[in-house]
Amino acid sequence: MLLTGSQIVLEVLAEEKVDTIFGYPGGTILNIYDALYDNQLGIRHYITAHEQGAAHAADGYARATGKTGVVFATSGPGSTNLVTGIATAYMDSIPMVAITANVPNALIGSDSFQEVYIAGITMPITKHNFVVRRVEELAGTIREAFAIANSGRPGPVLLDIPKDVTAATCEYTPAPPREAPPAPPIDPALIAEIAGLINTAERPVIHFGGGVIGSGASPLVYELAHRASIPACHTIMGTGVLAYNDPLNMGMIGMHGNISAGLAVNGADLLLVIGARFSDRVATKPSDFARRARIVQIDIDRSEINKNIHIDYSVVGDVSAVLHSLLPLIEEKTHPEWQAQIDEWRSQDVAPIASSLDGKLHPYDIIHAVAELAGEDAIIVTDVGQHQMWAAQYCGRTQPRSFLTSGGLGTMGFGYGAAIGAQVAFPKRRVIHITGDGCFHMNLNELCTTVSYHLPVITVVLNNGVLGMVRQWQTLFYDRRYSSTSLHRKTDFAAVAEAFGAKGFHADSAEAFREKFSKALGSGSPCVIECRIDEDEMVMPMIPGGSTVKEAYRSAPVVSQL
Repeated sequence: MLLTGSQIVLEVLAEEKVDTIFGYPGGTILNIYDALYDNQLGIRHYITAHEQGAAHAADGYARATGKTGVVFATSGPGSTNLVTGIATAYMDSIPMVAITANVPNALIGSDSFQEVYIAGITMPITKHNFVVRRVEELAGTIREAFAIANSGRPGPVLLDIPKDVTAATCEYTPAPPREAPPAPPIDPALIAEIAGLINTAERPVIHFGGGVIGSGASPLVYELAHRASIPACHTIMGTGVLAYNDPLNMGMIGMHGNISAGLAVNGADLLLVIGARFSDRVATKPSDFARRARIVQIDIDRSEINKNIHIDYSVVGDVSAVLHSLLPLIEEKTHPEWQAQIDEWRSQDVAPIASSLDGKLHPYDIIHAVAELAGEDAIIVTDVGQHQMWAAQYCGRTQPRSFLTSGGLGTMGFGYGAAIGAQVAFPKRRVIHITGDGCFHMNLNELCTTVSYHLPVITVVLNNGVLGMVRQWQTLFYDRRYSSTSLHRKTDFAAVAEAFGAKGFHADSAEAFREKFSKALGSGSPCVIECRIDEDEMVMPMIPGGSTVKEAYRSAPVVSQL
């Protein structure tokens, strides 16, 4: 059948089972939006307040569902406003397809109005990108983009389409989605050797990350850990693979992870690393990381092997496929002495401060109440900073894809857009956006989006009046020289919420927060709860960069004594 390029875009999206798009229209992409006006393909479009919010929403939708997120933007500033969102998805291996329109072919290279070479700008932060110059190439290129975004290590792909291509016509032939290329073969002899290492280890530890969630392998990690009684720890991206209260789950490891997890990794004789990449926030001192252990790494991306840490054994392949091959060879086992040692180390973990001790409102009170009152089915989304770490430590998640955060890029402003994407994906689940006052100033414009689409996202603002994590570093390492981190802002976030048409609340005690949060849960509306906390609250424990868990701060020093 004869279709325009714009119609082809929508037809191929429907082939790829896309039902949700986030975006913002503009001149060069108007043909696609005009086709969207008439579409009978069941595709919903959500316009955000800003293209960056749309990119983060597509990302959050993908993280919550495992599907590919899709975002539209026009040329020039529309497309460049996607850059931070694309980079965020790239660093965390999130499948996304960004479709931008550009000036017509005849004007490319002439510095025409709103012309930028977005393919060149995004080349370092995408798995691949395309400029489609002929309408006859459009359908095949979109199909290839989805295949690339979802094959191997997932990630974002960008397609830039000149406006005249969206208006041109050609014959369109429907086709099924392309199958992903076959995974690399798994060497059975290597799998048997690794199984032997696991079966004979006396002090084994599993360390897992976001690759487990991306592969859908959470049940397999649970089975492996429990069959062989192997204690496990995780990166921030692996939150929810094992339930927070699983007796084998030592929790998060790394700069702000549990002391016991770090000590266990350093004392292990075998470290089985599954879908994790040894970032500097985990392997804070690479030369000392797990130096007593033989290290086995399972990862889909060959470039991650021996990149940051020397590996003794590696399996390059899909985590799920590798674990399916490995599990039949694993013996049931217990490690009572090792578990007793870990239990002893757990006594050294940092205990949270609760307001019952001093009457103040502390982060633990807030996060604990969110986890308890919102329930295990809630999706918790964060921005980046102190509140992110407190949420990761205390969020109490029991299932994957229920804790969404920017791990690799650390994007302030990520949270609200991602919460919109998660709420659109799961309208019946509670979505809680936990943020700080610095981050919320970067994305509160998206309140208009939740209000317009009746998305009952609840935002909890931990307001300490400062850029908390940066200030924490200044306190500990810069002799309290608070350069530009005390904000002196007068924003009343609850009043701002009301002005947008949402509901706003204030809380200054644990009891008040539980009351206001319960009201927000029952309101069915977008809500903002502003919680005043002390500017000197710190995330503990904290391992200074380049140090080990043995040098970790386990409690916040008294500022007056520094």
